[in-house]
Amino acid sequence: MPARDAIYPAKRHALYDIHRYSAAIRSGDLLFVSGQVGSRDDGSPEPAFEDQVRRAFANLRAVLAAGCSFDDVVDVTTFHTNPDQQIETVLAVRADEIGGPPYPNWTAVGVNWLAGFDFEIKVIARIPSTTSGQPADKR
Repeated sequence: MPARDAIYPAKRHALYDIHRYSAAIRSGDLLFVSGQVGSRDDGSPEPAFEDQVRRAFANLRAVLAAGCSFDDVVDVTTFHTNPDQQIETVLAVRADEIGGPPYPNWTAVGVNWLAGFDFEIKVIARIPSTTSGQPADKR
């Protein structure tokens, strides 16, 4: 089995090291991004919910910069600690971040624990090919 091709953003936040996980794994022309939360560089959460959601998307954007953008995202899963109270804020931020159609598929899941956070987003993206037929490498 080939070694994992781990991807990290230029500015790694502390949670990757604290919890020992990769920001993303590239497999062929797919990028599997770990759940991104609204953590500051030191790993602490943004206190306000909307700021936490915006930071989670910013952290996701930093990981996708390894060769993708939101236009390349095909699958989105979001996790919410209080979906009824949070969904309108999430939808507003999501509209700002992901843009117009065609939209990626999306699954939203209500959970009761996110390690001190209230929102998490994980995605799968297709890495655009270059003219050589190999996935772009923008690490």
